[in-house]
Amino acid sequence: MTNPRKLLVILVVLAVLSSGLASCAGSSGQPGAAGQPETISVSGAFALFPMVTLWTSEYQKSHPEIRFDVQAGGAGKGMTDVLAGAVDLAMLSREVRQEELDQSAFPVPVAIDAVVATVNADNPDLEKILQTGITPQMAAGIWMDNTVTRWDQWLAGGSGEAIDVYTRADAAGAAEMWARFIGGETQEDLRGTAVNGDPGLAEAVRQDPLGIGFNNIGFAYDPGSGQQITGLRVVPIDLNGDGQITPDEDFYTTRTDITQAIADRRYPFPPARELYLVTKGAPSQAVTEFLRWVLTDGQALVPGAGYVKLTDARIQSALELLK
Repeated sequence: MTNPRKLLVILVVLAVLSSGLASCAGSSGQPGAAGQPETISVSGAFALFPMVTLWTSEYQKSHPEIRFDVQAGGAGKGMTDVLAGAVDLAMLSREVRQEELDQSAFPVPVAIDAVVATVNADNPDLEKILQTGITPQMAAGIWMDNTVTRWDQWLAGGSGEAIDVYTRADAAGAAEMWARFIGGETQEDLRGTAVNGDPGLAEAVRQDPLGIGFNNIGFAYDPGSGQQITGLRVVPIDLNGDGQITPDEDFYTTRTDITQAIADRRYPFPPARELYLVTKGAPSQAVTEFLRWVLTDGQALVPGAGYVKLTDARIQSALELLK
């Protein structure tokens, strides 16, 4: 059997390379001309993009009559696209808002992941960061209140250098989840240099020894090795607020470690959260069949891709939505 992690690396690279060439046509989840494959178009969250890329590739093996056009652009773009009828499915990495439900948004949960804080691997205070961790209150001082602007205001004995704060420029579920974790409500509550996309934010921190940002775990850990991305280090959360990371709080070495902590609910929700595929109104037959596959056979691919499976009860309730 193909290694899901290796396949995921190949698929994501190919998808990113081809995304600029993908069709810009509107929603196409309608039966194709006689003898032609039907295309299901998907847009949205970077968090779900690698998983959906793997699902669609595997689904096509047993459903050659279906093609997919999958593009990442942020959760906000995905919701705008699907509600405008420009795509068939939105990838969403936050809860659906009431105003979106009022426009007939139809969300189906499909997996779980999380957002983590990241710093540069060459940060001069890295050892202290990993020993101390971060609390929601300290993170609020960095991203919201502007009361923590130097490393020594966070870390005892830290450098007096300024903290270079980064956030997301695009409408992002990751930013909303991080804001909610630290006491805010929306992405607009976060300050910092705004960078577009998960890959862009990760790269900005990788290039700045004094930088701090946040990423979906799929962009903080290498999809092939499961190790933290070269040049980045994940900042542990000080869960009990005692100013130190104890062994029971230290589950960040590999993606397997953190996904297990998410599954066990040791990592907080938020910034962990469910991920959704969303249609406008009831999905078409072809989309419904794909969503049912995602919630059944497709769940077997979730752990190997570095995500967390839905609980059995959550899967059953999601399947009920598709009856």
